[in-house]
Amino acid sequence: MTELTIPKGGKHIFAPGPTNVPADIRREVARDLIHHVTPEYAELLWKVTDKLKKVFKTEQYVLSTTATGSAGMEASVINFFSKGDKVIVLNTGNFGNRFLEICKVYKLDVVELKYEWGKAYELEDVKKALAENPDVKGILVNHSETSTGVLNAVQPLGELTKNTDILLIVDVISGLIVNEFEFDKWGVDCAVAASQKGFLLPPGLIYFALSKKAKKATETSDLPKFYFDFKRYFQFLEMGRHPQTPAINLVIATDYVCDYLLERTIEKVTAHHKMLREYIESELVKLGFKLFVEDESTRSNTVIPVWGIEGIPCNDLRKQLSEKHNIVVAGGYGYLQPDMLRVGNIGKYEISDIDFLISNMKMAIEEVRAENK
Repeated sequence: MTELTIPKGGKHIFAPGPTNVPADIRREVARDLIHHVTPEYAELLWKVTDKLKKVFKTEQYVLSTTATGSAGMEASVINFFSKGDKVIVLNTGNFGNRFLEICKVYKLDVVELKYEWGKAYELEDVKKALAENPDVKGILVNHSETSTGVLNAVQPLGELTKNTDILLIVDVISGLIVNEFEFDKWGVDCAVAASQKGFLLPPGLIYFALSKKAKKATETSDLPKFYFDFKRYFQFLEMGRHPQTPAINLVIATDYVCDYLLERTIEKVTAHHKMLREYIESELVKLGFKLFVEDESTRSNTVIPVWGIEGIPCNDLRKQLSEKHNIVVAGGYGYLQPDMLRVGNIGKYEISDIDFLISNMKMAIEEVRAENK
């Protein structure tokens, strides 16, 4: 069972990933390495791959490689499309915009559906865009938009694409495990996740769940790629290897974390994060903060964004929490940076951890208020 102990002199991190890595997982990360071109490593990789399928809830394909989340988003574009292909990007925040930027770099023809920050996409807009653009090859969406705390509904998109040649590409980097996600049941074609989020690990590994339709699309994609060429990953996986040297220690730790998650069950872990999210929301409102995402049905369990308290600059409060209380919370993204706090709920937290955060936040608020008099 994971133990959330903070190393001496360390900070308590309440961010939407990375967060504090539990002590037992840190021990797994620190284990002696296995050479990556050996039968022992092949057995480990195949075992981890099977466990990851259970986490994604798929019976199809899972690949993994050494990189971070944004690289995973790029890989989920370049492996399936060709130059000039038309795609729909659902842009509900900073990371929706990142999908947009990646697609433009690779000369895709992008139909952007852009929404006010704090709002989820509208399904009727997608239906209209599909009707007006019958040559669309893919829809790209962020499951949990980390910059705004919005949770976009994935299943309705799968209903639109599952019996077509259109690929549904989903960034579940901060959404997986912490929020409900069903790869096969929802008709997703590619989902990319990362080690430093719901997997409770340090950054460095990304995981891809792929459908048969997505695997077939890799055969015709002509966008440039080398390191992230999925065709090579499929070939090497048959040998129990990666095309390049992997982050071996994180693969070892992924095996351990998957056992923890699957033994507890993904459903119970998700329910725990939902309970904590609702508790955090209620406690922050009591302190005088205002919730940023107004529609409760579109709030992600991953992060709770709030407008600051009048007279308490958010940057001053974050600085006070960090320097005087050894607590890290995230600020807002982009134009929201000075006016917002984002409290992460993606780590190994219990109610007692939230109470610790809130009690220290109360003190920090009063300290900032006194300093600003």
